[in-house]
Amino acid sequence: MSAKDPGGGARWWERPTQDPAASAASAVAPAAIAAAPPSPITDDDLHLFNEGTHYRLYEKLGAHPWERDGKTGTHIAVWAPNASRVGVIGEFSSWRAKPLPLAQRGSSGIWECFVPDLRPGELYKYWIESAAHRGYAVDKADPIAFRAQLPPDTASEIADLRHDWQDQAWMATRGGRAALGDPVSIYEVHLGSWRRMVEEDNRSLTYRELGPALADYVQQLGFTHVELLPVMEHPFYGSWGYQTLGYFAPTRRYGTPEDLMAMIDHLHQRGIGVILDWVPSHFPSDEHGLAYFDGTHLYEHADPRLGFHPDWNSFIFNYARHEVRAFLVSSALFWLDRYHADGLRVDAVASMLYRDYSRAAGEWLPNEHGGRENLEAIQFLRELNAEIYEQYPDVQTFAEESTSWPGVSRPIYVGGLGFGYKWDMGWMHDTLAYMALDPIHRRFHHEKLTFRRLYSYSENFTLPLSHDEVVHGKGSLYGKMAGDEWQKMANLRLLHCWQHAQPGKKEL
Repeated sequence: MSAKDPGGGARWWERPTQDPAASAASAVAPAAIAAAPPSPITDDDLHLFNEGTHYRLYEKLGAHPWERDGKTGTHIAVWAPNASRVGVIGEFSSWRAKPLPLAQRGSSGIWECFVPDLRPGELYKYWIESAAHRGYAVDKADPIAFRAQLPPDTASEIADLRHDWQDQAWMATRGGRAALGDPVSIYEVHLGSWRRMVEEDNRSLTYRELGPALADYVQQLGFTHVELLPVMEHPFYGSWGYQTLGYFAPTRRYGTPEDLMAMIDHLHQRGIGVILDWVPSHFPSDEHGLAYFDGTHLYEHADPRLGFHPDWNSFIFNYARHEVRAFLVSSALFWLDRYHADGLRVDAVASMLYRDYSRAAGEWLPNEHGGRENLEAIQFLRELNAEIYEQYPDVQTFAEESTSWPGVSRPIYVGGLGFGYKWDMGWMHDTLAYMALDPIHRRFHHEKLTFRRLYSYSENFTLPLSHDEVVHGKGSLYGKMAGDEWQKMANLRLLHCWQHAQPGKKEL
């Protein structure tokens, strides 16, 4: 897990006084634009959502081009159960001057409306007035937007995702490319820093430029898959995507959603699988995002001993809330459904499993049995993996889990978490510590190499040499090796040979 300052945003105990400009919305009376049946959201949808078992929320919530009663426009819906009023704002409403009101759907917590003649490409936000926090009103980006503005701008954009996929041959055979018996070698890459156009102000490559260049590179080196550090929209670039806010929107820093689809399509046609990093463990506190969404702790816990992560200055999802679990599972399936991802690497699983993760005594609350295990997060991870493998038995999930939690990659029916693979973080740390030693001293530390044999078949392991080990002043892999330049290069070759000689999948 790597995440720096998420880029600002007030914490719940530091909420600013309300911007007077937002109060202009309070003068707007409800209009006939509020939704009335027919609606694309059925009563069954509402029931499944509140039950926590609606796993395709992106088909119902958010902004969707739609035709009603012969009129073309956009259906808009958002979950804000503790709001007193909700409006949608944009250029079409002179932003805050004339918010278009949304209507509640019973007691579901969902607000919706149909806006005639509103088409893809329009920017919008929600204006939300809280019923629980008097005088609190805020502008929010859409949690289920398919497109977001280029940061630092924060509005959502109406989108109708379309791509003419040409990867049918890959999709038909990918189940035999990452299974336990298949050779898997994964190249981990941060798209924004992998390669730059120096002659063009050192800009990053676009998604469409990255496809052919990345395919050439990984094919030449013999990798079978690429793993992309999170491409989901994030406000702070320095977090490399690990401070996610756009759980359904790829970052606009490298192009449009359709451009990302084209990149993945190209990689598939070249025989390369695509694994996406995905972060269901926490989210940043930026005011336009999920935090304090309707004037209450909707997505996060209210108690900071459960809901605030001290390491990353971010909020922790409330996995006990049915609708939050449905939101996250829907996000995971969205990237498999619409972007043809071949797997998800789930970030910071250890921080989800333990209530006392990175916390001192008195800074966390035990579970109902008095233990440190996060029972709600455990149930969520099992639910997530069960649904993914039921829907897509030919993909894989990877857990970044750094402790000795048993059964991370074992089936749920035997008490496991249900992941396909688990990162072997212990191997990575032991091996790098060994390789940093002068060879004359290594004979006293062979246990760092042999210890793995005691557990190497206890999980389905992936052996990573990941971005976390070469950042924040830790130095490159070359820089970690012992000796002079010649010896460092020889040791680096030895490291890679040792990695590939071990049982388990490989990641570099």
